[in-house]
Amino acid sequence: MFKSLTRVVALAATAALALGATAACGESADKASGGKGKKITIGYMAWDEAIAASHLWQQILEKDGYQVQLKNLEAGLVYGGLASGDIDLFLDSWLPQTHASYLEKYGDKLEKLGVWYDDASLSIAVPKYVDGVDSLEDLAAKAGDFNGELVGIEPGAGLTKATQEKVIPGYGLDGKMKLKTSSTPAMLAALDGAIADKKPIAVTLWHPHWAYAKYELKDLADPKGTLGAAEQVNTLARKGFGEDFPEVAAKLKRFKMDGEQLGTLEDLMFNVHKGDEEKAVEEWLKANPDYLGKLS
Repeated sequence: MFKSLTRVVALAATAALALGATAACGESADKASGGKGKKITIGYMAWDEAIAASHLWQQILEKDGYQVQLKNLEAGLVYGGLASGDIDLFLDSWLPQTHASYLEKYGDKLEKLGVWYDDASLSIAVPKYVDGVDSLEDLAAKAGDFNGELVGIEPGAGLTKATQEKVIPGYGLDGKMKLKTSSTPAMLAALDGAIADKKPIAVTLWHPHWAYAKYELKDLADPKGTLGAAEQVNTLARKGFGEDFPEVAAKLKRFKMDGEQLGTLEDLMFNVHKGDEEKAVEEWLKANPDYLGKLS
């Protein structure tokens, strides 16, 4: 019986050692794979640079072992989700003007991780073939040419707010031109259709955007500064994200893109591989082999 007891103790010790070794291997595997088993939610609005950056980071983080969910929401809902902790990251915060109201409301519940694009701007644009309209000051007299309509994007967008509250009253467009809100894809479809028929159209747009490369457009001068000066595109996170995901936060702080990098990514995503964001990102990363190394 003593021999049997000794055998049981020995087996138990061996099992414990094996379990410890397995746990150690599992711990090492977790460290080696980065975010294995950890979930991150990225919220984004339907602005093309937001879509492009969000899908880019989904793939970057999934390569590191994280499970990444993307949520397409209006800007106000994204900020609310960040503030409540339901969303971890947002890669398209326009400051200091476009999203100022959201920062005033939720700023103390957010973490700023850095600026990744520093030459963004809002605009009202028309096709270059539209004569006699070169400034927002020209719109009131030419409202009939555009059927009294400015074609806009999502109702909750900062660009929509600026157009409704500053552009329209600032240039005497009340009662002459109405902002038609819908969605970014609907605005782009309307722009494409109008250009195909060589018809006048005025749309709310912004830089950076691939539409400027695809179409011949002109931004209307804004002498009253109703749409603000150049802005920065920021990465925001929910409160506590940096503590929970220090490696990811460190990478995001190093995240930068210039106009050419972003433009080529957007072209692949919205034109070359339309509807297949994963393939667009894969092709872009292959064409920019040193990019991931700069984030580490």
